[in-house]
Amino acid sequence: MRILLTNDDGINAPGLYVLEKIAAQLSDDIWICAPSEEQSGAGHSLTLTRPVRMRQHAERRFSVTGTPTDSVTMALRKAMPGPPDLILSGVNRGANLGDDVTYSGTVSAALEGALAGIRSIALSQVYSKEGQGDAVSFAAAEAWGAKVLRPLLDQPFAPRTLVNVNFPALAPDEVKGIRVVRQGFHDYARGSVVEGTDPRGFPYFWFGLHGIEHTPGHNTDLEAIAEGYVAVTPLQLDLTHDASLASIAQRYGQ
Repeated sequence: MRILLTNDDGINAPGLYVLEKIAAQLSDDIWICAPSEEQSGAGHSLTLTRPVRMRQHAERRFSVTGTPTDSVTMALRKAMPGPPDLILSGVNRGANLGDDVTYSGTVSAALEGALAGIRSIALSQVYSKEGQGDAVSFAAAEAWGAKVLRPLLDQPFAPRTLVNVNFPALAPDEVKGIRVVRQGFHDYARGSVVEGTDPRGFPYFWFGLHGIEHTPGHNTDLEAIAEGYVAVTPLQLDLTHDASLASIAQRYGQ
């Protein structure tokens, strides 16, 4: 089984090394193509206004001066001799729960794989508090990663779907198990904007994630993580709100 690894935290991110360890339990045909620098929050963006460059670091290991989506595109079209059987994106430093998936470069890399018709899975490690830097522990992801992935390897994926996995911020032996749950919702409206002044005296602003209002519903990814479970959520690319089609069509006499 050929596996492509990517992420949005960059080619040197600790979570990518963890993902390599996880993937090595599944296959020995592993390829890596990731952004050369961190691209958190890049979403499903493409680099269109400047050239993209690809650098080979070792056999089957590449970086791209672009987004996670660029990285998957370059891997499929330039770096690899043929398409992979599986794309794994992560392990992201931080949660990709609820509405996070609309911002996430990690999830978007898997989304790009799904668009290409390849089984794709995003993996993220939740951490307990802000400001931990490189002290964030990936122990839960490393211990539980292969356990989560193996049942998905022969699970039929509907076209244009992917799976989003989040590991709780717990020691591996404290994780209660795995839950398959729907995407939740949380409100970023109260997220902080940190204001400062640069050395030249001009103001700058930095978006923070403090004060997020969580509104988990029954059986969501937010609830599963809060209760100490690995959250596994199938996502679809079709964003159509079917319930609104008829009423909006009536506005146009259809």
